[in-house]
Formats: sequence, C-alpha cells, structure tokens
Amino acid sequence: MKPLRELQTVRYVSGPLLFLDRADHFRSGEEVEVVDPTGTHRRGEVLEVAGSHAVIEVFAGTAGLDLDTTFVRPSGELARAAVGRDLLGRMLDGTGTPRDGGPPLLPDELRDVNGAPLNPVARNHPAELIQTGISAIDGLNCLVRGQKLPIFSGFGLPAAELAALIATEAKVPGAESDAFAVVFAAMGITHREASYFRERLAESGALPRTVMYSSLADDPAIERLLTPRVALTAAEYLAFELGMHVLVLMTDMTNYCEALREVATAREEVPGRRGFPGYMYSDLASIYERSGRVRGRPGSLTQLLVVSMPDDDITHPIPDLTGYITEGQIVLSRALHRQGIAPPIDVLPSLSRLMNAGIKKGGSRPDHRALADQLYASYARGRELRRLVAVVGEAALSDEDRKSLRFADTFEAHYIGQAGKTRSVTETLDLGWTLLQVFDDAELKRLSPEALAEARKTGLRT
Repeated sequence: MKPLRELQTVRYVSGPLLFLDRADHFRSGEEVEVVDPTGTHRRGEVLEVAGSHAVIEVFAGTAGLDLDTTFVRPSGELARAAVGRDLLGRMLDGTGTPRDGGPPLLPDELRDVNGAPLNPVARNHPAELIQTGISAIDGLNCLVRGQKLPIFSGFGLPAAELAALIATEAKVPGAESDAFAVVFAAMGITHREASYFRERLAESGALPRTVMYSSLADDPAIERLLTPRVALTAAEYLAFELGMHVLVLMTDMTNYCEALREVATAREEVPGRRGFPGYMYSDLASIYERSGRVRGRPGSLTQLLVVSMPDDDITHPIPDLTGYITEGQIVLSRALHRQGIAPPIDVLPSLSRLMNAGIKKGGSRPDHRALADQLYASYARGRELRRLVAVVGEAALSDEDRKSLRFADTFEAHYIGQAGKTRSVTETLDLGWTLLQVFDDAELKRLSPEALAEARKTGLRT
C-alpha cells in the first residue's frame, strides 16, 4: 500500500523538471523521491509550489519517466548534505555521494544545503592573508581569510591549472596544518579534468585536508545547481563548528549559470540578459555571501571562484554580476599565455579590495603596501610605453623610459611567471625589491625615503 502523501499526478515533463497537480502539501526546497516505471528511485527537490501545483527538479534527469506510472514521494525534509571531519580526504559527486570507491560516509550530522541566514552583526571583517604561493596574488592582489575572490578566465586559458596549484599549495601563515582545509567544487568538468585534479591533490599530499565535489560534464546538468551548495554546507561546518580555516575553490561558475539558464528555460520563465534568468544576481549572491568570518569563532570561510568569460568578454552577465558581489577579481591574460608566462595573470585589471585589511594583520611585512604600489606603477608605465614604441619607435624614448620598458619585460618573465613553482610571501616581496634595482631612488616615487633607507639597512636594496 502506497503512503497517503505519495502522488501519481505528473502532468508535464520539461527538461529535468516534473510538473505535478494536487501537490498543495509539498513545500519549496523539500527533498522527494521520484520512482520511475522500473521501480528505480531518483532524488529530486521541490523548486516551487503554487497553489495545488508543484515543480520538481530531478537530479538524475527525466529520461524514461512516464506520466501515467511515475509517482513522487515527499520526504518531509529539506535537501540536506553530510558534514563532518570524516569528509576530509574524500571525493564525492555533486550531490555528496562518494565516488572514490571508499567506505560510506560517517557524517557528524546532516544539514540544509541552503545554509542558515547569518546575522550581519555577527560577521567579522575579513583579515589576515592566505598564502597561495602565486606572486601576482600574494604580492599585489592578496587573498584574505573570509574574502570571496573570482578568477576571470577566457576559454582555453589555464584557470584549472591555477586552481589546482592553489588547492595544493595554499597555506595560512601561523596556523597549524591541521587547521587548514580545502573544499574543491567542480561543476561541468570533463573526466580528464577530474582525473587531473585528483592526481594533483594525491601527488602533492594535499588530499588528506581536501574534500572534492565533482559534477562531471556527462552528469545531469541539474546536479550542477546542487554542487556548490553541498560543498559550502560542508565548508561552513568545518569553518564555524570545527574552527578550521577553509578555502573553497569552485570551478566553473559559468557552467553553473548555464545550468541555471537551462532550468529557467524549462520552466518557461521570461529570460533576462542573454537568456539568463533575471534572478541570477540573487542566486549567485546566495552562494558567494556564504563566505566570511563569525565573531567569537576562530574559523574562516574563503572563496576562490573560477569564472570563464565567453569571448573573453568581462562585461558578459556572469562575470559582470560576479564582480558586483565579490571583493575584486584576478584576470587571466591571453597575451601573456601566448608568451608562455604561467600563470598568465594580468595584474593591471586585477584587484583585491580587502588587501589592506589582510596585510595589516600579520603574515606580511610593513613594506608590503608601498612595494606593491611601486611595482604596479612601474609595470603600468612599462605597458604604456610599449604602445608608444609601436608608434614612435624606441629611439624616441629617454633613458628612464627604457628602464621602465625593460622592467615590464623582466616583471612579466620573473615575477608573474613562475613556471609551476611557488613562493612564500617573503620571497615574493624580496623578488619585488630585486626587480626594482634597475631604478634610481628618485625614480621610485611610490616609496618613501624612510622605506628606501630601511630596505638598504636590511640588504634588500643596494
């Protein structure tokens, strides 16, 4: 005998969605079981309830479902995910089910994947650095505990390699190694990319402190909408309940937004810019704003997000809306990539709005801010002169201009370019002083006489 709440009133199927009648006892966000004609159970979630009608998203897709024989069984509970220290070292699919062949999970508890609202008064301001090992980030666009910082990348650029390098090499200066964890959420990646991430994590020895969620390209697209929320639920528990510093790496948010558009189209919603739903801003905000720090608790949750830009267009709706919500951006350059510079980070349009807060609270040196300003100014001047040389030729340049031109080339080759090797924050700052040796003191207008004198005293400048 079927439970009384079980429904067999599917009237319409569109893409990954089921439309039900007489479903007034369902509630939005509730988990359901969809049973197909063969008796196979599929997980689903209630997207919307309007009167006696409900919309169900089926995570495994709707292929093979029959209107007359398919029935839906509500669970009475919201979608939940396993959380706990036991997840560290595991590889899971986008819904939180193990895909590494290991034993079943032994979670501390199950939590709502949508998280709980955080009182703004309880938020603590992001502070203190996370050392990524990448000089273009650690030196000029620091990642700060509790920050959300996107990586804007064109298709074909090595954003995945950069994300993997940070996942394996990131550290929290001054924190114990077991107090730092990485939660890696991959959406719409290929089997080759998934294998690459697994191998990098295993080879580096970072796997025991990492939880990896992956929704592959041949998995149902609807699963991509759940992946970041499941990953953040696990990260929130590690950060705010267990007191760990958690870095959440998510790639690729463009695949997530494409899945969001697919669901909106199936629901026959009025499209917004480039066909994306009008609520995409608030949907992305519900993910990004789960980062931060909580007063009175030692842990932190930091997000580093990969966002692919179609046609390298930073004004595309996905990077555009992401930039409004997050605190800066790291931009990858196709021109630097063609020159063989890795990672090809273009530091001029890149920005970290919380850098000053990070370098004031330890993990860095007093000369960090002024040195970063001088490196940025000198490199910007060199880039400007490259355009001038294309018009008037190098013979028209002054000796000071030629120094700036050479500095730009050296800066790209040796400071931005790292060829897969990582540097500590101290090594990054020391390298910056070394590159500035080409200039006389009078040409370093962003450095005070006191800073230059201190650099000579410590041997950083000769």
